[in-house]
Amino acid sequence: MPDQIPDHELDGFVAFATELADAAHAMLAPAGRLRPETTVKADRSFVTAFDIEIERRLRAMIADRYPSHGILGEEEQAKDANAEFVWVLDPIDGTAPFIAGAPVYGTLIALAHAGIPVIGVIDQAATDDRWIGARGRPTRHSHGTCHTRACGSLREAILTSSNPDFFAPDEAPALAALRERTAWRIYGTACMAYGLLASGRTDVALDTGFKVHDFAPFVPIIEGAGGRISDWEGRPLTLTSGPRVLAAGDAARHDEARALVEAAMMRGPDA
Repeated sequence: MPDQIPDHELDGFVAFATELADAAHAMLAPAGRLRPETTVKADRSFVTAFDIEIERRLRAMIADRYPSHGILGEEEQAKDANAEFVWVLDPIDGTAPFIAGAPVYGTLIALAHAGIPVIGVIDQAATDDRWIGARGRPTRHSHGTCHTRACGSLREAILTSSNPDFFAPDEAPALAALRERTAWRIYGTACMAYGLLASGRTDVALDTGFKVHDFAPFVPIIEGAGGRISDWEGRPLTLTSGPRVLAAGDAARHDEARALVEAAMMRGPDA
């Protein structure tokens, strides 16, 4: 566990993370009305000029304000990834929905201290929603605090997952187990799923295929709203975690979901 960051220093980092989010929002909000040109990367994911331009803008702002800090971004090479403080950037999480015009995409920003995410921002330019989490503080949604909701049983829960296609054959049983146990499933909401969970609108999120820029901001956001987030084995998420993420608004439902996932993975795809 990293040393506690003094309140005044954390305040400054939160304020700067908000500046980064404002800059990304100003670039992404009008872009949602356009039809962007698209390139397919080696991993078959999409990238647009907006992804690249937004990340370059945020990197320049960080380098100007905190030149000793590291940067991990989706589109460019890592900078000082082992620094005490590292900013983690996903300029457009949900690039495929962005290209398709589905308003669930957003910008993800995190600050990690000694490898642990301590600040997280989800900025949804298309819907004008923003979640900000900071370790030890209540999560804010737009202009007020937000909280996860209690859920008496997975039988009552709404489950989200980015895309069933992301699950490898040996991971599919985990999703199937939760799909069979929960009340309802919602797919394709990208980073918005974790904001909705923090706001008490959904109950459980299960994902795989995530890289650090896909999940780092969710840690302080979910925890600050009263929820729990980990990898599928229940371990805390750090800059070296991934690709599997499990979150729940209710700690008991996190335990229940993790037990189901563990049992399903042990049985395997041929069970």
